[in-house]
Amino acid sequence: MKLTVFGATGGIGRQLVSQALDAGHEVTAVVRDPARLTVTGPRLDVARSDLSDPESLRAAVSGRDAVLSGLGARSRADAGVAARLTRSVLRAMEAAGTRRLLVVSAAPLGPVPPGQGVADRAMLAVVNSLLKDVYADLREMEAELAASATDWTAVRPPRLTDKPVTGRYRRVVGGTPPRGRTLARADVAHAMLAMIDDAATVKQGVGVAY
Repeated sequence: MKLTVFGATGGIGRQLVSQALDAGHEVTAVVRDPARLTVTGPRLDVARSDLSDPESLRAAVSGRDAVLSGLGARSRADAGVAARLTRSVLRAMEAAGTRRLLVVSAAPLGPVPPGQGVADRAMLAVVNSLLKDVYADLREMEAELAASATDWTAVRPPRLTDKPVTGRYRRVVGGTPPRGRTLARADVAHAMLAMIDDAATVKQGVGVAY
């Protein structure tokens, strides 16, 4: 497949690029600073962009089988970037006629799973309070997805780790895995790539966790 990855220098984005190349796909990585992208490969094309202008992104998404985004706030100070930059990606995709889009969101935006324990509920309340600006940004981003003409999927992992890919995780379309507390960035990327051709995940939030 021909794929475009946004946020390719981030933890999930690098995994998306690397795993997609290993699977034999052609990848266009859209980055602000190409020097920060350490992944290389003969099927990799690197496009430089500040992501603020949808028209400048149009060539990067045109003719793609899917677009995958690891864009998002890296700290509370960055809150707002997910919605703003995803909006640019959506406008570029709509102009190019590209439909499939998968983005990284977060588990707290999904429903509380049945049978969730008291400890998990208490921890979720604390996290929501500490990261309320980040989650407000992601809710705005998901609203932009829902209003778009794209075939989107919002992938919602819990707390992220840097462990190696396992391919062994739970996935709940439209829901949240009970007691799902962590997931490696590598497995988030693995899940996103596996969902590209999965019609059941289109226009859905998908909870993923160990």
